[in-house]
Amino acid sequence: MKTVFLRISGRVQGVWYRGWTRETALSLGLNGWVRNRMDGSVEAIISGDEAPVNELIQACWTGPNSARVDDIILTNSDETVKAGFEQKPTI
Repeated sequence: MKTVFLRISGRVQGVWYRGWTRETALSLGLNGWVRNRMDGSVEAIISGDEAPVNELIQACWTGPNSARVDDIILTNSDETVKAGFEQKPTI
């Protein structure tokens, strides 16, 4: 089991990035959450088997068609994650 925290910056708000992340995570059988931040970035906790977690991390560099990802800061996390993948409100 692998759990990571991602902070994604670029043109990632107003381009359906959160919805895309949620749908992609669920299709890979992953758990966690995604939300916008007031600074214009998106952050996410992704948890699951190592291979699909790595697959989603790689996919996040592209995101949905209208997105432009400039950077992803990735750190390991020990956050307890409940089953499913939630789109949280902006903080």
